[in-house]
Amino acid sequence: MNALRHLALLVCAWLMTSAATEPVLVPEVSQRDIQIKYGFTGAELLLFGAIVYPGGTPPSGDNDIVVILKGPPQSIILREKQKIAGIWINAASTEFRSAPGYYAVASSRPIDKIVDERTAAIYEFGLGNLQLSPAGSIDPKEQSRFLSGLVDLNQREGLYKQQEGSVEILEGVLYQARLSIPASVPTGLYTAETFLVRDGQVLAAAVREIEVRKFGFERFVATAAEYQPFFYGVSAVLISLLLGWLGGVVFRKI
Repeated sequence: MNALRHLALLVCAWLMTSAATEPVLVPEVSQRDIQIKYGFTGAELLLFGAIVYPGGTPPSGDNDIVVILKGPPQSIILREKQKIAGIWINAASTEFRSAPGYYAVASSRPIDKIVDERTAAIYEFGLGNLQLSPAGSIDPKEQSRFLSGLVDLNQREGLYKQQEGSVEILEGVLYQARLSIPASVPTGLYTAETFLVRDGQVLAAAVREIEVRKFGFERFVATAAEYQPFFYGVSAVLISLLLGWLGGVVFRKI
């Protein structure tokens, strides 16, 4: 199946770029729709595709591929805890208006070996180059500290990751990368961005979209909680009371 997909990609790419003067990326993903059902334990996403060169012949030298899978942006408030008189309390805090709910980057080599710091910052190559928008003014050093804390927290939860050297390039034409998606991944529209880099310059880029959504009973619960919070809360209380009553009846009979 993968071989047929690769062949189809190459044929389509050749038709699209017969008159092109620059290389073109033709990316694809193994799943365009990831459904979160009961018992969902995560998923593995395969991002693959082809590099099509003018004339069909790869130039001499090496190319690099960087793949970024980014989840829906969300507003997040970070609070820093401090221990005062033996008690942990909330101290400084800041809000980021557009932090990605999920961010993973995979590359054929270490990022610092592929591009310089300026290019890496422009394209957000790597966890250290995430561009987040703080709500209001904030000291750059403080912003950097909070950003490091956000990255560390999400890394421990499997929501942020950096996989250098994990992209395979075959014969300078085909490439593939595997990224794992944890069970706690947020729902929404994701973008899979692929970049072709040569001699420190980004030569081509392409994007594919992926939707992560709840399905079945999980979707019903999430929709009710978001759009009917009052009835959702009342229903949750009634169900809890009913289960408690049934538990009491059962234990009395035992």
